[in-house]
Amino acid sequence: MESFVTWGALASFGGAAAMTALITQLTKNLGFVKKIPTQLWSYVIALAVLFPATGFTVGLNWSGALLILFNAISVSLSANGIFSAAERIIGSAGRGGGTKS
Repeated sequence: MESFVTWGALASFGGAAAMTALITQLTKNLGFVKKIPTQLWSYVIALAVLFPATGFTVGLNWSGALLILFNAISVSLSANGIFSAAERIIGSAGRGGGTKS
């Protein structure tokens, strides 16, 4: 593996959603960001991931930039769902839940 994260990986739906979830969770409690609803912050992060990833891979034009505005909605919602699912699984395991044997 030459590099851990590539622009191509970030330009994919899964890569963008994973990085958006990670950055959102790492930054949501910082300074002024605390005052912004997490879902909105997640959308801003998705835009910040998708614009350069697209620019460095296939290039940006007006129609692509417009699509990024819409694609960021899906990426943001998925990123929020990733973290909610992880919280639910970890919370369940901490209460004696988890898998049945």
